[in-house]
Amino acid sequence: MSEDREAKADALAGELRRQGAGRLTVYLGAAPGVGKTYAMLARARELRRQSVDVVVGIVETHGRGETAALLEGLEVLPRQRIAYQGHALEELDIDAVLARRPRVVLVDELAHRNVPGSRHERRWQDVVELLDAGIDVHTTINIQHLESLNDVVHRITGVRVGETVPDAVFDRMRDIRLVDLPPRELIERLNQGKVYLPEQAERALQAFFSPSNLAALRELAMQAAADRVDEDFRESQAARGLPGIALRRHVLVAIDGRGASEYLVRVGRRIAERRDAPWTVVTVQGGALDTQRQAEIDQAFALTRRLGGETAVLHGANIVDALLDHAGRIGASGIVLGRTRERPFARMFNRTLTQQLLQRGAHYELTIVSPPEARARARRTLRRTGLGLGFADLVLPVATAAIATAVGWLLQRFAGLEDLSMVFIVAVVLVAARTRMAAAVVAATLCFLAYNFFFIEPRFTLLIGARQGVATVFLFLVAALVAGRLASRLRAQVIALRAANAHATALQALGRQLAGAADVGQVVEAGRLALQRYAGGDALLQLGDDPLPRDGAFAVGDRDRAAADWARKHGQPAGRFTDTLANADWWFLPLLADGKPLGVIGLRLPADAQRLGAEQRRLVEAMALDIGEAVVRTRLVADLEQARVGNETERLRSALLSSVSHDLRSPLAAMVGSAGSLANYSDAMSAEDRKSLLDTILLEGDRLDRYIQNLLDMTRLGHTGLSLNRDWIGVDELIGSATGRLRRYQPDVVLRVELAPDLPPIWVHPALVEQALFNVLENAAKFSPPGKAIEVAARLAEGGLQVDVRDHGPGIPEEERKRIFDMFYSVERGDRGRHGTGLGLTIAQGMVGAHGGSVEALPAPDGQGTLVRITLPLMTPLPKEPDAD
Repeated sequence: MSEDREAKADALAGELRRQGAGRLTVYLGAAPGVGKTYAMLARARELRRQSVDVVVGIVETHGRGETAALLEGLEVLPRQRIAYQGHALEELDIDAVLARRPRVVLVDELAHRNVPGSRHERRWQDVVELLDAGIDVHTTINIQHLESLNDVVHRITGVRVGETVPDAVFDRMRDIRLVDLPPRELIERLNQGKVYLPEQAERALQAFFSPSNLAALRELAMQAAADRVDEDFRESQAARGLPGIALRRHVLVAIDGRGASEYLVRVGRRIAERRDAPWTVVTVQGGALDTQRQAEIDQAFALTRRLGGETAVLHGANIVDALLDHAGRIGASGIVLGRTRERPFARMFNRTLTQQLLQRGAHYELTIVSPPEARARARRTLRRTGLGLGFADLVLPVATAAIATAVGWLLQRFAGLEDLSMVFIVAVVLVAARTRMAAAVVAATLCFLAYNFFFIEPRFTLLIGARQGVATVFLFLVAALVAGRLASRLRAQVIALRAANAHATALQALGRQLAGAADVGQVVEAGRLALQRYAGGDALLQLGDDPLPRDGAFAVGDRDRAAADWARKHGQPAGRFTDTLANADWWFLPLLADGKPLGVIGLRLPADAQRLGAEQRRLVEAMALDIGEAVVRTRLVADLEQARVGNETERLRSALLSSVSHDLRSPLAAMVGSAGSLANYSDAMSAEDRKSLLDTILLEGDRLDRYIQNLLDMTRLGHTGLSLNRDWIGVDELIGSATGRLRRYQPDVVLRVELAPDLPPIWVHPALVEQALFNVLENAAKFSPPGKAIEVAARLAEGGLQVDVRDHGPGIPEEERKRIFDMFYSVERGDRGRHGTGLGLTIAQGMVGAHGGSVEALPAPDGQGTLVRITLPLMTPLPKEPDAD
C-alpha cells in the first residue's frame, strides 16, 4: 500500500513539473524527406489563425519551395551570426527568443550540432533551456537520432549516426506527431530531387535509403510513437491515482570499459524505459585502469547522464560482492551486464562472473547482453596483444627471472634444490605485487623454465632425469602461479582501498574544516581550499549573486561567467568538459541544497587535462554536497542567533519600558504629590508636616537619581566605555562608605559588619567598587525582614578578597540564581519577588567584572536567605616609567 501511494505521489509530482515547464511537441519521422518541417509549419499557420503567439526560431527549408512558402505570414526571429574559420554561420538566437517570450517557437532539426562558440554544443540543449523558461517548442527529429536506438540503427543501416538526442529530452514530450511516408513514395521523392541533390540522392539510394532500411526505420518510428502514447497514458492514470500503474524497479547496469560500455548503457536505458524504472550505471575498480579503459568509462558515464541515468564507481577486489552490495543498497531488481570472456578453468569450477551472480544473486533478474562484434573484437585484441601485455610490461618479468636465476646460481653451493625454488617463487610474487596477473604468469613461466634448465638434472636441458624432479618442477610452477595470483589480488585490494581511503580522507578533512566554520565566509573559504587541494586545480566558490573575480589568479572571463550563470540557473554542470559552453576555461558545478541553487563551484584544471575523471567528478560532487549543507547550516545558525538577539532585544525593551514606567513614575508621583500639598495647603500645615513632605521629596529625588545613574552605568558597561581610575583604598573604608550610604537612605536597616584582621588595601577604582557593594547591600535590604540584620563579612581567600553579604529573606530558588544577574530580570518569588528594577545586581557584576573579579549568588549556610559573594583579585600596580630628563 505504501508503495502504491509513493508511486502515485511520484506521478503527480512529475505531472506538476511538466505542467510548470514549456510543452515540447515533436514531429517524428523515419528518415529525411518525409515532410516533418512541412507538417510543423502547417501546424504553426493553423495556430496563427487561432491567435496563438507563434514565432519561427530557426527553420531549414533546404531549398524546397513548398516549404519556404509556408513561412510567409509567420514572424521569423533573427538568427545569431557566429564567426567560424573565416565564415559567418547562423544559429538559433536563444536570447532573442527569451526576450521575445512567445507562446510557441519553432526550432527545426533537434539533433543539430551547433557551431563551435555557441552557448550549447547541441540544439537540443537550446530547446531544453527554452522549455525551462516556460516556452512551448515545436521541433523535428528523425528516429535514427534517438540516442538509445543508435546501435539498433547502426545494425539496420550500417551507418553510425553522430548527432543524437538523449532520451531524457524525448521523455519531455507532451505531444508527438508521427510524420509517415511509405518507403516507395519517399524513394520517389528522392529520385525527383526533393530531398537531396541528384548526386547525393544516388549515393543515399545505394546505402541509407534502401527499401529494407526504410521499412525497418519506419517500424522503429511507429514503435517509438506507440511507446510514447502508452507512457503518456500511464503517467496520466498515475497522476489521477487510478489503478493499473506498474511499480518502479531499479535497473543496475555494470560496465568494465572493455569496448562495449556505451552499448550496454543504451540497452540498459531501453530496459529501464520499458519497465518505467530508474537506472544506474556502475563500474567496479579494483586497481588503477589504463588510459583507454578509463576514457571509455568516462564517455559511458557522460552518455548515462545525458540519457537521464545515475552513475557510481564501486571499489573492491571482488566484482560480485561489490555489485550485489550496491544492488541491495539501491533496491535494484535487475542487473544488466555484457557477456564476459570466460576462462575454461573458471567455467569448470563455476567461478565466472556470470555463474557467481547466478548463484549468489538468485533474487535478481540477470540480463546478459552480447554486444555485436564483441567476439570478433576480443579475438582481434587477443591476436594483436597476446596476453594483453606490451613491451614495457614484459621487461619486469624477464628482468626478475634473470635476477632470480643469477641469485640461485650464487646460492646453489649453500642451499638445496628445494630452497632455490623459493628464490623463484619470491620473484614471481614481486612481479605480481608490482604489475598485473598476466605479467606474473609470464614471470612464473620464465622462472619455471630457468629453474628446470639451470638447476634440475640433467642441467642445461629442459629434460628431467629423476621421477621426483618432475613432481618438484610442476609443483613449483603451481606454487608460483598460486602465489602470483594471491599477490596480484592483494595488490588490487590495496589499490582499491587506497582510492576509497583517499576519497574518505578528503571528505573527512573537509567535514572537520566545515564543522569549525562559524559563518558562511569561513565555509566558502574552507570549501574552496579543500577543492583546490584534492581536485588538483584552481577552485572558486560563488554564493548567490556574488560577483566572480575579473582579475588576479582566479580571473574569470565573459564566457566563463556565462557558463557559471547557466550552471546556477539550470542546476547542471557547464563549461569545460561539458556540452554547454565547452570552450570555457572553467568547469562549473551548481551548488545545491535540498534541490535549491545556492551558487556555483568552479574548477580550473591544467590546460593539458583532457577530461574530468569519474573519480575526480564524484569527489567534487560529494564535496559540493557537504559544502551546500554547511552553508545552509551556518545560515540557519545565523538566522537563529539573529532571532534570539531580536527576541532578547524585545524582552529588554519591554522590561525597560515596564521598569521606567514604574520606577520613574513612582518617585515622580510622590514628589509631585508632596510638592502639590505644600503649594496648596502649606499655610494650614504644621512645621513637622511640611518637613515630612520635604523629606519625601528629597528621598524620592535621591531614589530617582540612583535609578537614572543605574541606567547610565548600564549604558557605559554595555558600550565598553567604563574606564578604571585605580587607587589604593582600605577595605574597611570601602565597606564603611557603602554601609553609610545605605543607612542614609534606609535608617531602619540593621547591619552587622565583620572584617578579618590585617586586611591589606586593594588597588581598585574606589567609586565603582563602592557602587557595586552598595547595590548588593541595597538588594539585601529590600528583601530582609524588618529587624533582621544584614551580615557583611570580608576576608582573604585563595589569593583574593572575598566580601560576603547575607540576608535572612526567603532565599532565591536554585534554578534562578544565575539569572538574577541578567538585565531587568526579576524573580516572582524569593528575594527578588517584592520589587526592584532588575539592574542593581547586573551593574554590580559588570563593575566587579571590569576589575577581574566576580559576583555570585549562593545559598545561606543555614538554608535561610541568600549570600552574595563578591570576589576581587589582589593586584599590584604597574611600576611607573621614570620621567625623562
